[in-house]
Amino acid sequence: MSTAANVMIAIVALLHAYFLVLEMFLWDTPFGQRVFKSTPEYAKASKILAANQGLYNGFLAAGLAWGLSMGDEGLHVKIFFLACVIVAGVFGAATASRNILFAQAIPGILALALLLG
Repeated sequence: MSTAANVMIAIVALLHAYFLVLEMFLWDTPFGQRVFKSTPEYAKASKILAANQGLYNGFLAAGLAWGLSMGDEGLHVKIFFLACVIVAGVFGAATASRNILFAQAIPGILALALLLG
């Protein structure tokens, strides 16, 4: 497996760890509200849903880290979790915000292309 693929997978994992922090812990802070372009009222009302979403992003990060920790033996784990990232990113872009395509799906696609290339 190429070093470039593993570096990109690590970047995707770190992005999802960052999403976890944003959604679970910073959602209703001024910073979180700026990032997600929300109001204090919306942030308060949706805080539990955002935390749940953040937890799922944490699972994606953990799965990618697990695949990386396995080295070449983790190929199928990496493919599975990158596919999950891509599907989640495309769905999020279609249903919530086009920005999700660029923040989640495209990095996942690049990592998968490097992994399989």
